Amino acid sequence: MKPATAAKKLGVYLEATPAEFQEGVVTRAELTALQAEPPQWLVDLRANGPHPRPVVAQKLGVSISGLARGGVTEALTTEQIEALKAENPEWLQAERATQADVRKENVRVKKLHAEQAAKRARRAAEADEA
Repeated sequence: MKPATAAKKLGVYLEATPAEFQEGVVTRAELTALQAEPPQWLVDLRANGPHPRPVVAQKLGVSISGLARGGVTEALTTEQIEALKAENPEWLQAERATQADVRKENVRVKKLHAEQAAKRARRAAEADEA
């Protein structure tokens, strides 16, 4: 697979990986080995960054779109992420609130779908008995 795909699966920022990783091809076996026993460079990248936007968004508790709305378009280090959390700018507060609302709505919809499925199952069971 391409290095970009492997980096995405490993949750690291491609540009921060070693040159030999960026220039080569990663087999599934190599990817599995990297996941099972990560080399020091991978351990360091995962701990300190720079982190790709999906990881930054997850660590901040916002969506990737929320990062863009907040003006964060580049990879951030763990230190930069912690500084943003400590600063807690207005955009971050708003995006976290939005993300919390989205999660609540997803739970509500999932519960509604489960209730509807249960009703359908009851009706089907009643129809079978009749």
